[in-house]
Amino acid sequence: MTIEDIEFQHGPGGVNTAMQSQLHKSLKYTGLIWLRAAWQRRRLGALGARVFIEKNVGLMRYPHNIRVADDVVIKEGARICACNEHAQIRIGARTTVGYHTFIFASASITVGDDCLIAPFVYLVDSNHGSRRYERINRQPNTTAPVVIGNDVWIGTKATVLAGVTIGDGAIIASGATVNRDVEPYTIVGGSPAKVIGERQ
Repeated sequence: MTIEDIEFQHGPGGVNTAMQSQLHKSLKYTGLIWLRAAWQRRRLGALGARVFIEKNVGLMRYPHNIRVADDVVIKEGARICACNEHAQIRIGARTTVGYHTFIFASASITVGDDCLIAPFVYLVDSNHGSRRYERINRQPNTTAPVVIGNDVWIGTKATVLAGVTIGDGAIIASGATVNRDVEPYTIVGGSPAKVIGERQ
């Protein structure tokens, strides 16, 4: 079976359409891909239908706290880690997680539907303490949830930090460091990220 045989749920109300991304049109669901998904389905809190997991993907530490919706693509080298027994990660339908992207949650990270996450992106919901008179490896972590809306594009080597909410339809430019909320349909870039435009 190839992805061309599948109708996707897309748009408000889950309307069936034949619309597919360029990536999805090129995917080949081999027996190895199906076996890899079947094995991960036994480990994860939830794994939807037609999830495409490439080789050398790490779903780490507390995989039962990771939930992945239908038609997600997770590219080679990605690392998705629920760092403790309370941490939660949710990845929405038809989202692509790029090569060597890291998603590390100590509280919660939620990624919406129809998102594109490019290679080498880092999503993290915790920050390390830095008090002067305490050794750095003994400093406590602080955490705050990260929420990424639907239809968001995060460019290569972008970093999204603890407590950030990215609105629906936003674009994060390559190399950006996002340390504050991003309004829907805005385009941000730089370090720290600032508004540089909006989707038309």
